[in-house]
Amino acid sequence: MPLAGILSAFGLSGAAGLNAYIPLLLVAVLGRLGVVELGEPWSILTHTWAIVLISVLLVVELVVDKVPGADHINDIVQTFIRPAAGAILFAANAGVITHAHPAIPLVLGLVVAFSVHATKAAARPVVNASTLGIGAPVVSVIEDLISVAASVAAIFAPLIVLGIVAVFIVVVFMVWSRRRQQKPLKAAAARG
Repeated sequence: MPLAGILSAFGLSGAAGLNAYIPLLLVAVLGRLGVVELGEPWSILTHTWAIVLISVLLVVELVVDKVPGADHINDIVQTFIRPAAGAILFAANAGVITHAHPAIPLVLGLVVAFSVHATKAAARPVVNASTLGIGAPVVSVIEDLISVAASVAAIFAPLIVLGIVAVFIVVVFMVWSRRRQQKPLKAAAARG
């Protein structure tokens, strides 16, 4: 198994956990241009109608995710879409995992994208509450930029994905620590 291909698959599925449509669109367009090769049946992403559909969904996602409150509803809806996109992107890396059941890349992509999505969905309400909603568009833009950077890195410089994974682990730890610290405060406020 080539390391670059595996890192690329993990990077793309992780990027889908932040925004399903950014890595899908990038892979679809680059596949259409012949820069990346998509195995069957994933080459369907390179069709014009698929690129247009992904583009429209991306625009909707970019707008809705910037609105406090609507971003939470979007995260609920995306709980199904982002992991599915991650599964597709992982599996679309033809030949990344050989001699394995075809479901394995799908499951790996699903798990990676869901993990990133769950972290994002858990962190966003904290951001919204602590900034009275002002931070939602800022954090959303940052998430989109990270998704773009992770997608580009996954395709053109897959070793960078290792650094992105390290940053993700730090962010997960920070979100988890903050939630742990807030639980005693909420319990004390409820008693007092």
